[in-house]
Amino acid sequence: MGVNLLMSGENAVSIALAARDLPGPQRQRAIWLGALFAVILRVVLTFVAVELLALPYVQLLGGLALIWIGVQLMNDENDEVAHHHPVHHLWGAVRIILIADLVMSLDNVIAVAAAAKGSPLLLILGLVTSAPIVVLGSAMLIKIMARYPMIITLGAALIGWVAGETICNDGALSAILAQWQLLLPEHIALTTLISATCSVLVVVLGLTKQSKTDISEKKL
Repeated sequence: MGVNLLMSGENAVSIALAARDLPGPQRQRAIWLGALFAVILRVVLTFVAVELLALPYVQLLGGLALIWIGVQLMNDENDEVAHHHPVHHLWGAVRIILIADLVMSLDNVIAVAAAAKGSPLLLILGLVTSAPIVVLGSAMLIKIMARYPMIITLGAALIGWVAGETICNDGALSAILAQWQLLLPEHIALTTLISATCSVLVVVLGLTKQSKTDISEKKL
């Protein structure tokens, strides 16, 4: 439970961002369904995570997917894509939650599996009992977002940061990243630099799309 909660802060943010524009009853259903399916997904993932993470470029693709998700969640009310895959629809929100959780959980499941020491019962109990706390955190974040819209931008920036960390954790890129690190001063970590860049990228792309949408609506 402790490992899962410590590593699930960004998951609560993604759930809150995806469900924030749903009507009250649908919002609660989306949060609980997203959390439930995410727990099932994590249990399945844990048994295949070692093999999955060993595949080259899996985490690179996952990081790029997170960048896309971060931008979409900043623009879910006005985004053109949202009209085809609406985040303001229950299952649209659940789908976004699952995609984000899938990518963000690649590293989490390794730590959870290690803590369970090979016991499926401990693994399932730990994930299931910690899920309600993540859900409550998501519900609380939605209320905060309604009062302080800037939290939406900060949440998208956090997803961008996680995207950078995910990309840097890809084993296929380790040799290249190690060479790049040698070009930097010792006090600058390449992983931090890439994560910060991805964080800024998500926010800039999100704000750019918002501006373009506003301009198009004014023309109409």
